[in-house]
Amino acid sequence: MKQLIAELFIWWHGQTLGMRVKTWLKGHYLGSDDAGNRYYVDKKTDRRWVLYNGPAEASAIPAGWHGWMHHRVDTPPSEEHYQARVWEKGHKQNLTGTAGAYRPEGSLLSKGERPRVSGDYDAWSPE
Repeated sequence: MKQLIAELFIWWHGQTLGMRVKTWLKGHYLGSDDAGNRYYVDKKTDRRWVLYNGPAEASAIPAGWHGWMHHRVDTPPSEEHYQARVWEKGHKQNLTGTAGAYRPEGSLLSKGERPRVSGDYDAWSPE
């Protein structure tokens, strides 16, 4: 029952009930990537979609599948021998809002005190 309620309302943790029905009725499975994301196409309309393995994060789509998803190439990586180029980096999880987020020196959330700079504001005080 909990899974059914989650599929009705919580789209960011996987497919909704509507997407499950659409995938079942119109989806043609093309393949999956190393992260377990599954890719589908509607043959009549050429609409393409992905069912994420875990939270829905668009940056988790690898470069080869990204090109296919955005209609830059017609052949999905599962139907050709796709090799990522040297400069194509793998997915790195977005850590914004977590303890592992990037906090540069001087940030209010980093440890220590921010170093003074020449344009710092000096508060006015009455004499």
